[in-house]
Amino acid sequence: MIEMVIEQRRRNLGGGFEVGRILPFAKRRMVGPFIFFDHMGPLSIEPSPDHKLDIRAHPHIGLSTVTYLFSGEVMHRDSLGYEQAIRPHEVNWMTAGSGITHSERFERARVQGDHLHGIQAWVALPTELEETAPSFSHHAGADLPTWSDAGVKGQLIAGSAYGLTAGTETHSPLFYAHLDMAPASTAEIPNEHSERALYIATGAVEVDGTRYESGRMLVLGAGASRVRALEQSAVMVLGGEPLGERFLYWNFVSSSKDRLAQAASDWKAGRMKLPDADNKEFIPLPDDPAPPAPPMS
Repeated sequence: MIEMVIEQRRRNLGGGFEVGRILPFAKRRMVGPFIFFDHMGPLSIEPSPDHKLDIRAHPHIGLSTVTYLFSGEVMHRDSLGYEQAIRPHEVNWMTAGSGITHSERFERARVQGDHLHGIQAWVALPTELEETAPSFSHHAGADLPTWSDAGVKGQLIAGSAYGLTAGTETHSPLFYAHLDMAPASTAEIPNEHSERALYIATGAVEVDGTRYESGRMLVLGAGASRVRALEQSAVMVLGGEPLGERFLYWNFVSSSKDRLAQAASDWKAGRMKLPDADNKEFIPLPDDPAPPAPPMS
């Protein structure tokens, strides 16, 4: 059973770089621990020395960012000193914890052009781990197990599902996978967790006898669920256990509004270290006097 359909809302991150924002949504702020879900691109980038599409240095607390690409390349740099390009079917997993800053830049695109397409999700941390030490890890190959069955090629990004376990370190029970589905193929959606969803990145699928086009997240109810591809489709399946109330302000996530206010103050006052290579080229804090309850749209 489908509880809700969420359509992406286009958001301009600056310089003409648009994403499809799915989570948070006014009527559904989280699915399990997943509190943020952006569909990046698809975007063709011509070679150019211009840096306008780059996501300049910015901070996070209380979450893990999970970046996964279908195509293209993004260069990650962070205040821990990590510098790592992410390429298709790889994962950059950055746990912000008590605080980290990072930038995401399109360096290959500036030289030779590129076609960027992928997903960035944020996973909220359990309350007892919100202030854990920040960390970064990159995963590819055997860390992200794959399988193939009757027209479905799958890759597990995080957690455990389909009888497999990914090498990414998670902080609460969850699963996250990419299904590349041929026309007329079907796949089960794991039902071990109380909250689940699927997102149609490309193509069109059928669930419970209804057709759904790309750019939509289907939030699923309890019980067995199957998805059938009506054409070649890329489908992201995800879920986990809820963590309780979370507040989101700008790039910060916390169970405490006071902690959000402190993080905003620290960033505005320059108390959060920047990646060495970014040379103060950072994203400023919005001019809000204090973090309110997160606006939803």
